[in-house]
Amino acid sequence: MHGPALPGWLLVALCAATGVYCLLRMRACVGEERRAAGGEAVMGFGMALMALPAAALSPPEWGWALYAAVFGAATLHGLLALRRGGHHLHHLVGSLAMVYMAVAMAVPGAAGAHAGHTAGAVGPAGGVPLLTGGLLLYYMAYVLRAGTRLVPVAATTGGPGPAWATRPELTLACRLSMALAMLAMLVTL
Repeated sequence: MHGPALPGWLLVALCAATGVYCLLRMRACVGEERRAAGGEAVMGFGMALMALPAAALSPPEWGWALYAAVFGAATLHGLLALRRGGHHLHHLVGSLAMVYMAVAMAVPGAAGAHAGHTAGAVGPAGGVPLLTGGLLLYYMAYVLRAGTRLVPVAATTGGPGPAWATRPELTLACRLSMALAMLAMLVTL
């Protein structure tokens, strides 16, 4: 999942920034929105760790198993939360995608193919092409849908807006950023 150093660091910065924003949003929200922000923060920081360039930190052999375990737990949490609303389906797909990428990287054949963490190491060691393609299609559709929802509409005047940490367009931009990062990670799997 790792490519050249500069794009890797940019991906780390993007994912870490979205994780920080989600933590700030978590402090400002209550109830279901707070739980969603917490899940998104875990996803953002997990993606930032997975995207670290190999020159900075080469993960230990057990690191991928740890990622799979953490996001496996997030998947179970997502399954339970799915009963509360449809947005949790996206969280569930994201957690499953993270488990899939961690398992694909932990496979003994993948370790040799990804030892240098070079982009373009595609094939049987990089995951199941059909599943990777399905996840890519899902995230492309999500990015396009979220992007169209960010198109500005006529503003209504009427008092001050919500606090910056809970502004809906920032929340959507955060989700869009993580979906774009997931696309980048899946492409280089």
